[in-house]
Amino acid sequence: MKRRRLLALPLLLSGAALRPARAQARTLRVRRGDSLPEVLARARDGDTVELDPGAHHGQTAVITQHGLRLRAAAGRAVLHADGAHAEGKALLVVRASAVRIEGLELRGARVPAGNGAGIRFERGELALRDCAFFDNEMGLLTANRDDARLDIEACSFGQAPRHEGMLHHLLYVGRIAQLSVRHSDFSGGWRGHLLKSRAAVSEILCNRLVDGEDGEASYEIDLPNGGLACVRGNLLGKSARAQNLALVAYGAEGNAHPQSRLRFEGNHAFSDNAQPVFFVRHWPERLPGDATLRLRDNLFAGAAQPGSWGRPEDGNRLLPDEAREQVLREQALQAPPCAGACSAESQPAAGSAASSPGSSASTP
Repeated sequence: MKRRRLLALPLLLSGAALRPARAQARTLRVRRGDSLPEVLARARDGDTVELDPGAHHGQTAVITQHGLRLRAAAGRAVLHADGAHAEGKALLVVRASAVRIEGLELRGARVPAGNGAGIRFERGELALRDCAFFDNEMGLLTANRDDARLDIEACSFGQAPRHEGMLHHLLYVGRIAQLSVRHSDFSGGWRGHLLKSRAAVSEILCNRLVDGEDGEASYEIDLPNGGLACVRGNLLGKSARAQNLALVAYGAEGNAHPQSRLRFEGNHAFSDNAQPVFFVRHWPERLPGDATLRLRDNLFAGAAQPGSWGRPEDGNRLLPDEAREQVLREQALQAPPCAGACSAESQPAAGSAASSPGSSASTP
């Protein structure tokens, strides 16, 4: 699927304060068969560690060097867990500022607790580019750190394991300061969510979150604690096999943030489920009294619960009759134009939470 890049969106990790000095930075190489943890043990702040393309088996590590860059030298380097894990948590554990990981695929994370992640992000700032997470108990899992920031671009998440009694989320973000996800693909969930974020600020822009024919994800996007959230320019799709009949959930578990508002704008969302779904469902009674929900300029296709798709006067369209509206439905299956950034409007206001003037609320 082709998507236009957002040129105006600021990078979370581009500030000079987050870049350790690189005057003496080195590049260390990990060839197939080499030990990734041994090479990382020799790395210093600001170094680059390059992995040869291809399969690397049983390689797990902890990253504590600030400003470290971990990347594939060319093509894609694939880390297969093969039963190994770092600290009983993940293939890679990150505890440092201004870390950047590029071109890695992480597969098969399993740990005794059942929440083995491709990456466990515990503190600092982490940027991911062109990475993939498949067949992990959790694709990427973060700790709860109110100063941590996670920036994801052009990454893929999928193939959730099917373990009875477990919820394997493809991306699970805890109570961190900010999450940004752009131009990324989520599919193949099972019982867990495609994307779950408890962050104070969540920016979800220009992604494809389509569970697919065999997918059985719960929510496509879950924002259980509210917060400042902007969901714009995404394509979302609910599977016919899904048991949970909501695509986007906001505030289901109650408030953990003093400011909460959701802007759901310029998205295309469809459901292949025979039952009416909640395209956007929220729980206003569990959020601050001045929390707002704005749905504008979205296109929805499929059987819908009343009130879950906003108002026509705000530019929202619902196409429930597949036979009569086939051409328009096919339009809904295409990615929407990807334009505009969320950064200014999704930052916390000074003082107490402020509602959005002129916003329109939908209350399913």
